[in-house]
Amino acid sequence: MSDVIGITMGDPAGVGPEITIKALAEMTPEERSKTRVFGNLATLEAAQKAVGTSLDLLGLVEDVDIPGAPLPWGQLSHAAGDAAFRFIETAVRAAQDGSIGCIVTAPINKESLNAAGHHYDGHTGMLRTLTGSDAAYMLLASERLEVIHVSTHVSLKDAIEHVTPEQVLVTIRAGYEHMRRVGVESPRIAVAGLNPHCGENGLFGNEDIEKIKPAVAMAREEGMNVEGPISADTVYYRAYQGEFDLVIAQYHDQGHIPIKLIAFDSTVNVSVGLPIDRTSVDHGTAFDIAGTGKANHTNMKAAIAYARKLVAGRYPS
Repeated sequence: MSDVIGITMGDPAGVGPEITIKALAEMTPEERSKTRVFGNLATLEAAQKAVGTSLDLLGLVEDVDIPGAPLPWGQLSHAAGDAAFRFIETAVRAAQDGSIGCIVTAPINKESLNAAGHHYDGHTGMLRTLTGSDAAYMLLASERLEVIHVSTHVSLKDAIEHVTPEQVLVTIRAGYEHMRRVGVESPRIAVAGLNPHCGENGLFGNEDIEKIKPAVAMAREEGMNVEGPISADTVYYRAYQGEFDLVIAQYHDQGHIPIKLIAFDSTVNVSVGLPIDRTSVDHGTAFDIAGTGKANHTNMKAAIAYARKLVAGRYPS
């Protein structure tokens, strides 16, 4: 595996260029030599002016042309959405041919992306399509809590339909394999329930009994250390206290809210189940502050650190 990481700069009208520049500025020369940026040079130069740095970007940037760049900060546009897609597409090709070992993604704007004709629910679905993968899962990693999701960017109504024994089981497997990869020999996995108090034996719905319990039983038969369903109002506290290594969340907000509460600036979004490695910031394009130089790059640094450990084989604990 290459020890070079590739950063996609995200939506060129958002804060992605700025947090990319800030992260590059704090790297050592050796670290920068093992970094490639997939983005637009004119936009990154404009970001440099915004944040007050003067890095030599030549040789660092895989320049992707954007007509009229730099685009206005903080504005939705199909041009920005198309550029964001092309940054990622170019980085995926580099990861597939072994030029880079991991992709680190800055935030994209889904409205701009779809306006440009790229109809994806976000990075994870896009990467699944670009790599020809059958599935991909969103795992959020922080120092004391890790969560993987059965479904992510779908309506709550559709999320309930995604809770099937088969889908819960493959999510458990994906989380188990990732935790093993990052050095947890026998991951302790908790599966969150769907309904309040896991349905109170059918009083508040039967999904926990009919959909989740069978998946947990099958996972145990495969030798995995799994418990559940466990009521979602207690399982995250128990995991945070060290009882579990990973929580299986049934839908987007069930997993995102607790981890963002405890580690908003340091949570890393990791794509699991793809043939390539990808980490990401876990925040949006912040159009309201784009171009001001105010964007906090703490989350980008965390995503880069996780990526470097993946490519080096020194995995986070």
